[in-house]
Amino acid sequence: MILAKAIVALLLAFTLAACQTPPAAPQEDNPDLYAALGEREGIEAIVEDLLYIIVDDERIAFQFRGLDVARFHGHLSDQICMLAGGPCTYTGRDMAESHSAMAITNTQFNALVEDLILAMEKNRVPTAAQNRLLARLAPMHDAIVRP
Repeated sequence: MILAKAIVALLLAFTLAACQTPPAAPQEDNPDLYAALGEREGIEAIVEDLLYIIVDDERIAFQFRGLDVARFHGHLSDQICMLAGGPCTYTGRDMAESHSAMAITNTQFNALVEDLILAMEKNRVPTAAQNRLLARLAPMHDAIVRP
């Protein structure tokens, strides 16, 4: 079971790394995604759990040291909410600007994806909804990862 989850996570990570299209605009099925994520309350719970997972993930925890956690939580919740078709507006910096000095690697990007999957699983988000959200987040890869 654990091996199967690891394989799925790796496949998703490779799929995400291969995507190079701009972020998708909200689509017709997004309101269904917003509901599947538990609407605003569910998204905030996912992001909170993600932050706890990140703290324990030695692959990426150092990238988040000194972060204004409340601000990050709010911006990430807004961004996911907006991408899922919810009634939110993301007002943070663009991905390239906010990650430009961080030297994020593919390994770190993939680790964050794995952690997000764990947070969604903890919140009982259906796999189909997880995949739909990841597909909307994947185009940000090139703005975040620096060669």
